[in-house]
Amino acid sequence: MLTKRLSRRDLGLGVAALAVTACAKTGTDAQAQDAMEMKMSDNANGIDWANLSEREWKERLTPMEFNVLRKEGTERPGSSPLNDEKREGTFVCAGCALPLFKSEHKYESGTGWPSFFDVIEENIGTKTDRKLFMARTEYHCKRCGGHQGHVFKDGPRPTGLRYCNNGVALDFVES
Repeated sequence: MLTKRLSRRDLGLGVAALAVTACAKTGTDAQAQDAMEMKMSDNANGIDWANLSEREWKERLTPMEFNVLRKEGTERPGSSPLNDEKREGTFVCAGCALPLFKSEHKYESGTGWPSFFDVIEENIGTKTDRKLFMARTEYHCKRCGGHQGHVFKDGPRPTGLRYCNNGVALDFVES
């Protein structure tokens, strides 16, 4: 059996790599927190979300957020860390931070996207979407118009609905 003893150099490089990874994660979390605080501040300052220009949206959102929220795109299933979010809190629009879902309404649908059986009703708007040669109900943030996903009638009780949401269109605020 061949074994290799780790040298101090190898061990040091491994520890350094872990530290860089941890710092990168912390930086990403800090950036997300800064973005959320900016959106909350914008709400307090009376931003007219419905009338922001495409250029202004591109400045505020990541390319993927812009594609989903402003162009009604869809993220790849299973790609959102919000699929595994289990803490108590509120899921808010990634565009304008309007509360859309309570954590107690989230469930595992097996679809690869965060799913909810109920919404904060006054904060959601709907329209008919015929893009895939069938009628589906699309829902969006009522304040900024940001596309969130589609609602289906195959969810759990008590509503029987499944709000299938793009994770990139949401942020999570812990209670």
